[in-house]
Amino acid sequence: MNHQPDSGRTGLPPVSEGPGAAAQAVAPLPSLAESVAYVRELGKPTAAEVLGEARARGRVALQPRCGVGSHVQMTTLLQDLERHGSPDILSLTIDSHTRLKRFDKAEAALRRNPADLNGYPLVTHGWQRGRQLNESVGVPLEIRHGSPDARLLFETAVASGITSFEGGGISYNLPYSKAVPLSESLAAWRDVDRRCGELAELGLVIDRELFGTLTAVLVPPSISLAISVLEAVAAAREGVKCISVAYPQGGHCEQDVAALRTVPELAARYLPEGTEVHAVLHEYMGPFPKDRGDAEDLILYGALVARLGGATKLITKTYQEAYGIPDTRANIDGLVLAARANSPLLSCLRLDEDRIAEEQEWILREVAEIVEPVLAAPELLPAIAESFASGRLDIPFSASRYALSEVIPRRAPDGAIRYQATGGLPLSNTLKRRNEQALATGGGEELGEMVRGLTADINYFLTAFDTPGAPR
Repeated sequence: MNHQPDSGRTGLPPVSEGPGAAAQAVAPLPSLAESVAYVRELGKPTAAEVLGEARARGRVALQPRCGVGSHVQMTTLLQDLERHGSPDILSLTIDSHTRLKRFDKAEAALRRNPADLNGYPLVTHGWQRGRQLNESVGVPLEIRHGSPDARLLFETAVASGITSFEGGGISYNLPYSKAVPLSESLAAWRDVDRRCGELAELGLVIDRELFGTLTAVLVPPSISLAISVLEAVAAAREGVKCISVAYPQGGHCEQDVAALRTVPELAARYLPEGTEVHAVLHEYMGPFPKDRGDAEDLILYGALVARLGGATKLITKTYQEAYGIPDTRANIDGLVLAARANSPLLSCLRLDEDRIAEEQEWILREVAEIVEPVLAAPELLPAIAESFASGRLDIPFSASRYALSEVIPRRAPDGAIRYQATGGLPLSNTLKRRNEQALATGGGEELGEMVRGLTADINYFLTAFDTPGAPR
């Protein structure tokens, strides 16, 4: 396989940056059959195949975040990460204009100065350049974005031969958008999933990763997993065959391990037989310590949690998180450090399995009480939208007017994330009491005190290294 941008396959001349460069790259989309044939000719595994092999070998696949506006710089970035960091999958993070379908603004920024973009504008660059990126590296690519309506982006990604696509009608709406109705985003993502089903019938399995990380910090495990269950059921009904369930590291080891281990149990309970399901851990997405040593401790800690929880894939972080967008060297170092968690020498690590099993049981009960009334409805997508409107479904700290955000999470004294307020979630009194008891000494309900407590909970790993024996 050629690992340099290839004008032979794409039919493009060598790439240059500058005015007019974007327009030259855009061409009508090929047929699905032609795109499937292109992927077969690429000579590299799909994302679903990489994930399947990682799980079979009992190792955690690694993937960094990355995305810049310039095509030349994006190509170089991917190649540098592959050459020096040995990732299993690489990310193509999309710019905010493309996420919101502001393609004219993406093109204007690309013509003016690609560095103004906070990601790669794939639709504007076009699928032929997407293929150039694909051909420049030997590992599969995944699209990461945040769009409530990603239909054109998805079609462009498929034409580019990209075999993993993140998002969902809930998880890529409520955390990001203020005024997009759930009915619209759910319908748009139904079309994406339906297209994945068509591709599966043609022999190409797209990995559909669900963004269970949601608002990223202080997300109760059962909220994250419940939203992913609903999106997974909706996707499977449209023919999706490979689903990755992403979960955000909360910071309490046993709770995070338990949450990851519930993913296959939830898949067996709610998804049709034959659906491949993988647990994915996002390393801690809250405020990172500034000290490099502490930050690297946190990176390795997350990688160990992924291993102990049976995650198939880890989305890595870097020691520069506290300072903004990390550079290439920091991304490489983060990958190399996280890879240490796959060492066979660490098979001696043991946790309190009784505590993990108990936590799993409670998480499964909470998820069931949240999702089963929705799944029992005659039509799933309208039931999801109606449940958010009434508060029977909810996420904390949502940007959207279509979620009530009455759920208030807090850290218990041991660092685990519990519910201080459950809002309208249909949780039983037994589950509510358990959360109340866990938070018995976790902070008051007066507004000022609650804000101070939430701030401390969010900043957990800014102070954890000052405490002997932390993190827990």
